[in-house]
Amino acid sequence: MRASAAYAHGVVGDYIFLEPLITQDPAPANEFDVLGPSWVKSSTGNSYSISSSVEKVLWIDDEYMPRFSIGGGSFWQHQSPYHGPNFDGFGGLTMFAKWAFFYSKKHEFLASIGAQIQLPIGNTHIQASSHTSLGPTFLWEKGMGDLPNWPVLKYLRPLGVQTDFGYVPALGGPTHHHMFADAVIEYSLPYLSNNVQDIGLKWPLRNMFLFNEFNYDQVITGPSGQTFPTILATPGLAYVSYHFEVALGTQFALNNAAKPGTHAAILGLLDIFYDSFFPKWGNWTINRGFGE
Repeated sequence: MRASAAYAHGVVGDYIFLEPLITQDPAPANEFDVLGPSWVKSSTGNSYSISSSVEKVLWIDDEYMPRFSIGGGSFWQHQSPYHGPNFDGFGGLTMFAKWAFFYSKKHEFLASIGAQIQLPIGNTHIQASSHTSLGPTFLWEKGMGDLPNWPVLKYLRPLGVQTDFGYVPALGGPTHHHMFADAVIEYSLPYLSNNVQDIGLKWPLRNMFLFNEFNYDQVITGPSGQTFPTILATPGLAYVSYHFEVALGTQFALNNAAKPGTHAAILGLLDIFYDSFFPKWGNWTINRGFGE
């Protein structure tokens, strides 16, 4: 496996981080989220959506670590309320840039900062705001492989944590500040088998991740008040191979404000690591040209 390809998919040291369902991945990567289906049943109706996004690494350092990437994505949603007409259409376009300003392979740690812009070009009934929003994001991830390889304690080494925080205010019109923070705790069965102890797991279990996300989301509207925050838990399973990831999860409300909007939910993800299929142009960067 070439270094330029290996480090394109969230690898820091010996730890391969998964692509979360909701939490933004801190590591710059070459990937195409082909399909992100979801179904959510709320107190007012049902919504069905399909999201898609793409990300491209533009700069790799001398250690073949991706340091800078850009990307974007959108979604299509169908809303079916219990009372009133149905709505469907595309949401706004979200674009982002991400710079991994620090990493430590020894400690399996990476931190990134970025910028996110949301363009209101979708259906006015679907998208969250009718005005362009722009704001910063901060992201980091940490694998626990630097824990001592002691009995019992060594089985915590496959744990990993990924987090994001973003504050994206509107640039015009009524004040509309979107604030979010997410964290995912994951347990890597590939790391367990390859770096801790081979307990005889066979395919597909050998490639599985167990994870649980905690998702906070809040829209702050106007200087005089704010909406109540929505706090959710999103547990799930993911299968990660060299070429793609498939993940499936559900959601549970963790506070009273989240209960009306999340009576039941199913979320999925199909993520393609396209540089593993097309290594030449998939691994192209500004400073290194085309991959071999």
